[in-house]
Amino acid sequence: MNSMTYKGYFAQINFDDRDNIFWGKVTGIKDSITFEGETVTELKEDFHNAIDHYLAICEQENVTPDKPYSGKLTLRLPPQTHAEIAQAAAQKGTSLNKWITDTLTQAVHKHHIKM
Repeated sequence: MNSMTYKGYFAQINFDDRDNIFWGKVTGIKDSITFEGETVTELKEDFHNAIDHYLAICEQENVTPDKPYSGKLTLRLPPQTHAEIAQAAAQKGTSLNKWITDTLTQAVHKHHIKM
């Protein structure tokens, strides 16, 4: 997956071979922010401009901008799995939160997802 980040906002990048242009869309927020460029440099510049423009409009209109991922995740799992995860964390001598964070980080890096 091709992606970019700027000021904490994450965007997925695509290429339109018909128009010979890169384009991106910010994900993880309710508002729609898109950008494009014929080169990677143009794409990156337009992404930064789009985020800066979005934040300026929100400030101008006195609206709180959508924030990308807060870092909080609510998870529902079977009680047995919860118990097994808690046991694994205890055996490693770490908190449940740290064990889950470390395990998910390893999984993300294993699958080459970069932000």
